[in-house]
Amino acid sequence: MSSHTLDELLADGVRGRYVLVRSDLNVPLDGATVTDDGRVRASLPVITKLTEAGAKVIVMAHLGRPKGQVDSKYSIEPAARRLNELADFDVTVATDVVGASARESAAALAEGAVLVLENVRFDARETSKADAEREEFATALAALTGDNGAYVNDAFGAVHRKHASVFDIAALLPSYQGDLVATEVKVLKTLTEAPKRPYVVVLGGSKVSDKLAVIDNLLGKADQLLIGGGMAFTFLKAQGYAIGGSLLEEDQISVCQEYLARAEKLGCDIIVPSDVVVASKFGADAEHEVLAADKIEEASFGSNGLGLDIGPKSAELFASYITSANTVFWNGPMGVFEIPAFAEGTRTVAQALAGSEAFSVVGGGDSAAAVRALGFSEDDFGHISTGGGASLEYLEGKTLPGVAALEG
Repeated sequence: MSSHTLDELLADGVRGRYVLVRSDLNVPLDGATVTDDGRVRASLPVITKLTEAGAKVIVMAHLGRPKGQVDSKYSIEPAARRLNELADFDVTVATDVVGASARESAAALAEGAVLVLENVRFDARETSKADAEREEFATALAALTGDNGAYVNDAFGAVHRKHASVFDIAALLPSYQGDLVATEVKVLKTLTEAPKRPYVVVLGGSKVSDKLAVIDNLLGKADQLLIGGGMAFTFLKAQGYAIGGSLLEEDQISVCQEYLARAEKLGCDIIVPSDVVVASKFGADAEHEVLAADKIEEASFGSNGLGLDIGPKSAELFASYITSANTVFWNGPMGVFEIPAFAEGTRTVAQALAGSEAFSVVGGGDSAAAVRALGFSEDDFGHISTGGGASLEYLEGKTLPGVAALEG
């Protein structure tokens, strides 16, 4: 069953109607300053379409993990302020989620204007495991729209969560898939159902445990899995290398060994770094040097050095696989890209992807932040996902509750 689209809602007419939009405004903050507004920008087109059609738009979003309690450092206000700066419509912000401020602000909302509710995760019912509690919260959200409201889910970064504003609300109002969610699902279907070969998957980030199910599902589907970031060291340990003080998930060594053996049988290459940038400590002022992957403990500053990036030979090898691919999915940086000395692996991968003719997908989260932080244009890539966790769960073969709810 397919979902109803935003275009269908607009064709039905929304002038004067309340439309409840689940957006993804979960942006990184430095105090009250948004440091990467990629998700705000990605949310803008759907909200703009609705305001231009005369809808009274109520935006729901979360920020961080306040654990069901009001916490000012997780206020949605900075993200809403950034939305207001970028928008051609008026944005007001409620000081609560479904309380007096939300109800009064919704009642006063003009056609073509936007109300952003306070962080939905300030209400513990949003993320409750109890169906009745989530349904109660969803009912209060739906009540803000009066008797002719509609719901649009445009928050791909949250569709893997069975939360009230993502899942339960879809049963209470006529529900539609936002353009952002529709695009993300279409892209991910291409990666899982009919990728053009060679198909290369680049995985990084700190924890191998975060990516195990993806590796499990893509063995035999991808031609090469390129492993960088902190997770590479568990794979190196699984191959018998000494890794000094580098990040290690001891309990995943046997799983990595099993994946390496399975990959060989399936004709899928798992490529791990052959050289590593090893540092004396975690920090911008750390001594560091490039060492072969089997020489990590021979660093000049001692045997307990930390691997904080893939080395230049590995980066060039990864780039060569990317350049010769027809489909590439990348999730997770190759090193600690926030520190210049450990950013080159990620930069080289991003550069190869930007220059590639392949259908390229950057899988959200830290990868998306990295390409922007390193000065690349989003137009350099086929698609930059707004939802790292949701992208990974889709590639694991899981059903995404927020997407399924829209299919009725």
